Amino acid sequence: MRRMRRMLVIPVFIPHEGCPHRCLFCDQHGISGQAAPPSAGADVGATIRAWLARAKPENRQEVEVAFYGGSFTCLPHARQTELLAAVQPFRQQGLVQAIRLSTRPDAIDDERLDLLLRHRVSTVELGAQSCDDEVLRRSGRGHDAAAIAAAAHLIRTRGLRLGLQLMLGLPGEHFRSLARTAAEVIRLRPDFVRIYPALVLRGSGLEQLYHRGGYRPLSLGRAVAWAAYLQKRFDAEGIGVVRMGLQPTAELARALVAGPHHPAFGELVRARLMLCRTRSLLAGVPAADPVALVIAERDQSVFRGPGCANLRRLRQLGLLDRFVLRTDPAQPRQTLRLFPAGSPGAGTSDRAAFS
Repeated sequence: MRRMRRMLVIPVFIPHEGCPHRCLFCDQHGISGQAAPPSAGADVGATIRAWLARAKPENRQEVEVAFYGGSFTCLPHARQTELLAAVQPFRQQGLVQAIRLSTRPDAIDDERLDLLLRHRVSTVELGAQSCDDEVLRRSGRGHDAAAIAAAAHLIRTRGLRLGLQLMLGLPGEHFRSLARTAAEVIRLRPDFVRIYPALVLRGSGLEQLYHRGGYRPLSLGRAVAWAAYLQKRFDAEGIGVVRMGLQPTAELARALVAGPHHPAFGELVRARLMLCRTRSLLAGVPAADPVALVIAERDQSVFRGPGCANLRRLRQLGLLDRFVLRTDPAQPRQTLRLFPAGSPGAGTSDRAAFS
């Protein structure tokens, strides 16, 4: 089986740096755990050297430096140049292969992209959050959905990889607006998407609105359902979802006031999708004719669901006795196959999934 190349992502945090707006939901310090941005390009170089020194050789097959937080292209050109120039010696030596950064949709134009291309930036992520104008307005974003589309078009036409960041459950968002956002993202054809549920963070404008009773965050169950809807839509279009939910940190735990945070949010979403796919496949299987249901070897916990919730639900639906679960190490993750129960090509039995 062909092995995937491992990507080492070296994070450089510049929380709030360059941001012309303080969006209603934002507290980058609480999210990143960083109290101050790097003071000089030398700090960027030191960070890269430290990460490369710690990484095992097999984890350095492909190395990307990623500037997190802030709005990179809103920085003064001299500051952007300082940060990006610090990465160039590592690129020239072949120690770093890619550079990624994030910014606001209304901070993209040809002049800014010229600067990024001169410094061999590979990927630009846009903090889109939503493609609904009313949601953007109520969140204090300072731009509309047309700005997202224009920026995405420029990034793609200049040959850069495009990522879009989406936030679920912002003020004014309902399922219909979420569906419109999904359709617009598909139209824009990004290379990948990140999905985060909106959280109420200490010190944010959303916290004030929440305490006044003007904002109600999504429940965890609804956030998982909405994220699963987006994942399913994007999977069907070949758009990768590279992350769901914020990385759990001690700083985030201290900053969190309310909202659907879970340390394994993405796992909950994948488990929900796995249950839906399993129900759909087994619905046409006669109760008297069990089959072998084959999953990827690494999908066993996703198939069971949190606390074996998926298995309990299958039992309630009368579907648990219609199959024998088998695993296949060569099968792609998040996929299912059905075989006659005695088929030699149905993988190996996995009784542990039912214990």
